[in-house]
Amino acid sequence: MNDAQERSYAEAAALALAHEMQADERVVVLGEDVGRGGIFGQYKGLQERFGSSRVIDTPISEAAIMGAGVGMALAGLKPVVEMRVVDFALCGMDELVNQAAKNRYMFGGQGRVPLVARMPGGIWDASAAQHSQSLEAWFAHLPGVAVVCPATPQDNFSLLRAALACGDPVVYIEHKTLWGMRGAVDESLAVPLGRAARVRRGDALTLVSWSRQLRVCQEACEQLAAEGIGVDLIDLRTLWPWDRETVLESCARTGRLLVVHEAIQAAGFGAEIAATAAEATGCRVARLGAPRIPVGYAPVLEAESRIDAAAVAAAARRLVG
Repeated sequence: MNDAQERSYAEAAALALAHEMQADERVVVLGEDVGRGGIFGQYKGLQERFGSSRVIDTPISEAAIMGAGVGMALAGLKPVVEMRVVDFALCGMDELVNQAAKNRYMFGGQGRVPLVARMPGGIWDASAAQHSQSLEAWFAHLPGVAVVCPATPQDNFSLLRAALACGDPVVYIEHKTLWGMRGAVDESLAVPLGRAARVRRGDALTLVSWSRQLRVCQEACEQLAAEGIGVDLIDLRTLWPWDRETVLESCARTGRLLVVHEAIQAAGFGAEIAATAAEATGCRVARLGAPRIPVGYAPVLEAESRIDAAAVAAAARRLVG
């Protein structure tokens, strides 16, 4: 990367918003605690720079926040709607599902909802079942929205800017435990929605993942490489639209696909990828996700919902065996 600086995942997001708010006065932020920088620091310094009329603290009502965001978008603004965590967004589902997602279709394109709904997802350490859900498949199933799951500071910078340029509602799911993750961020690098990243190349099997689980898969790939198993690791980055071309090209070449996600395996988005790849290429497929249980509060119970590197490596060995 050229002129890249190391930043945290949270700093990258705040920087992306600062760029967009400086360039376009229609970009506004609304949600609980955004004025003080957000609970993860993802809005740090923005209210001081752009004022409380553009970084708007709201009452504790997700339905009101999402509904106000939809109205702002229909009136010509480009709102960033903060839901704090994806679990709380369930209180604003009607406004998102029945209003934001469907408006463009139902009114023949006369209305557009260029809204970015930020919904931090995934297992939040020691936060139990109501604060640790991975619900990206719900939104991928919803016509009318894009779904983004950035795994790195660079992608959180570039994809947040791409989401604001999309012109349609975007469900933007950052992981609850990645905020302090640091990495190089090149402010000139554009990453379009719908394009995956090939993280490493190999010929033994294709491994597809996203969000925090990508880091687990990278660790597993190192274990497998030491055993002579070369993995083609793909970070999907955007779940809808998803990069079929990159995934299917890899599957056709390796003949094997393993999809890994933190979400519950049953009806997870990995099933869509696996079915598409099997239909298109005839490759062998396998999925690896969490068991269909609530995430426990006690560490020993929480661990039952996690997919670690050893489990990923074992699933890969079974697939190539």
